[in-house]
Amino acid sequence: MRKSKAKKRILVPDPRYSDVLVTEFVNNLMMNGKKSLAYNIFYNALDIVGEKIKEDENTPLDIWKKALENITP
Repeated sequence: MRKSKAKKRILVPDPRYSDVLVTEFVNNLMMNGKKSLAYNIFYNALDIVGEKIKEDENTPLDIWKKALENITP
């Protein structure tokens, strides 16, 4: 048994967008402790989204946040 309750760790915002939600998503995306690979996959996906909708006023991060909001219950 644990002596006391484990302390909640503070998440550091991601380097590109300075957003904690991105860090949470990348941590869930990460496999076998490969965080840098998970960040590369996430950032490359957002770059592809940004290339496909250049004329739109939304940033790829805004589109990702809207998609995340749409799928949550």
